[in-house]
Amino acid sequence: MLLRWNAAAIAAACMMGCATLAQAAGSAPTDPQIAHIAYTAGALDVAVARQALKKTRSKAVKAFANDMVRDHEAVNKQALALVKKLKVTPEDNDTSRALTKQIKDEQAKLAKLKGKAFDKAYIDHEVAFHKTVNGALTSTLIPSAQNAELKSFLETGLKIFQGHEQHAEHVAADLK
Repeated sequence: MLLRWNAAAIAAACMMGCATLAQAAGSAPTDPQIAHIAYTAGALDVAVARQALKKTRSKAVKAFANDMVRDHEAVNKQALALVKKLKVTPEDNDTSRALTKQIKDEQAKLAKLKGKAFDKAYIDHEVAFHKTVNGALTSTLIPSAQNAELKSFLETGLKIFQGHEQHAEHVAADLK
C-alpha cells in the first residue's frame, strides 16, 4: 500500500510541476520548454528502466523495461532530429528540473528494494509516471505547442505512451 501511495505522490508532484511551470511563466510553456520536458521525461524513464533491467529477475518486468528503453530512446532520437530541423534549442525549466529530482528520488527508493518488492514498486512507478506524462501531454504540452510539427510529434508520442501505460497496468495486475 505504501508503494502505491509513493507512485501516486510522484504522479501528483509531476502534475503540479506542469501547473507550476504555467503559473511561473505567466502563460503556457514555450516550444523550447516543451521540447525539454518531453525529452527529459523520456530520458528519465530510460534511466529507471535500465535500473530495472539490472535488478529484476521477472521475465515480464524485464520485457517491459526493455520496451521502455527501446521506445523512449527511439522517440528521443526522433525528438533530437526534430528540434535540430526546427532550429529549436530545448530550454531547461522548472518542470524538467522537478521531473529530474523526482525520478532521482524514486531511483534511490528503488535501489533499496529487491525481488518482488522491487518489481512491484518499479511497475507501480511506471503506471503512475505514464499516467502523469500522458496527462501532461493531453492537458498542457500538446495544447501549448505552437509549431505544427512539434504538436504532431507529441500526439504520436502520446499514442505510444498510452500503450506503455496499458502495458504497465497489465504487468502490475499480473504481479499481484
